Amino acid sequence: MMRLPEFRFVSPRSVQEAADLLALAAPGEAMVVAGGTDLVPNMKRRQQTPKTLIDLRRIAELHAISNGDGLTISAAVTLSDLVRDRRIAHEYCGLWQAAAQVATPLLRNMGTIGGNLCLDTRCNYYDQNYEWRKAIDFCLKRDGNTCWVAPSSRKCLAVSSTDTAPALISLGAEVTLASAGSRRTLPLADLYVNDGIHYLTRRPDEILTQVRLPGAAGWRSTYWKLRRRGSFDFPVLSVAAALKFARDGSVEAARIVLGAIASRPVVAARAAASLIGRRLTDDTIATASEAAAEPARPLDNTDFPLVWRKRVTRSFVTYALRELRGDQVSDLRRHHGVLWTG
Repeated sequence: MMRLPEFRFVSPRSVQEAADLLALAAPGEAMVVAGGTDLVPNMKRRQQTPKTLIDLRRIAELHAISNGDGLTISAAVTLSDLVRDRRIAHEYCGLWQAAAQVATPLLRNMGTIGGNLCLDTRCNYYDQNYEWRKAIDFCLKRDGNTCWVAPSSRKCLAVSSTDTAPALISLGAEVTLASAGSRRTLPLADLYVNDGIHYLTRRPDEILTQVRLPGAAGWRSTYWKLRRRGSFDFPVLSVAAALKFARDGSVEAARIVLGAIASRPVVAARAAASLIGRRLTDDTIATASEAAAEPARPLDNTDFPLVWRKRVTRSFVTYALRELRGDQVSDLRRHHGVLWTG
């Protein structure tokens, strides 16, 4: 049985109190926790060993979903709460699909949107117990000096496996980060860095407090997820796409984001740009799918052969764009074990 290391647990009642506690701690010695579905297993494997855990669950302002010019989701809202919200299912379908495919119902009941956005990067050589990792002399991400995915690399190549981040980036989301002395807002895409160790631009003294989505009028979105089992597993590839259509049926704006192929979600900007001003014909979709596959350079650090995963990127982008065009893709979704809203 893997046991947790010793730690101090505090449960503040406000964001300011939580931020003050973080500010008083040395970098890395205190961490925030809400659902704990990622952090607690990591602590058991001695991948993360904070001396203090700052609980966010009793902070009332972090549990709200509010309307306005768009939608604001506070960081401690659970994934199950997102899935139950019909506004999200109808207006931000890609986010709804992503949240509904995270892990299992029990874990979604505990896991939060903030936690999923800050999910630790993953790798076959890292996500093992302490004794296994010690037997290979650890890895670059924790306690070692070698990235076993690419031993000559000086950078950790662990993979971003968050489901909700690609969906939210495709929807143009922003996040707010709070510290003891200030708050700042940035595009969600800017929260991530392509480095398996330092994968977030969030400082150790900052708390992600909310996600803001712009209005969804005219937009359609979708999320496709590749995994070995049709439930529970982390993605080994994900595709999030959001399109805004003009009255004549052409694409007015587009975003395509790939997940689980690098240490951060990858924005396929050239693929999205190829759609602007065009109708979603088969040729247009094929061109965009080919362009989207170019930045997909999967490595041998997750499930399935890497060459096949790159090839499937083209297929999944094609499926996503066909779905946004209005094609009937329910059979394809069932075949791949991908959730849909039909």
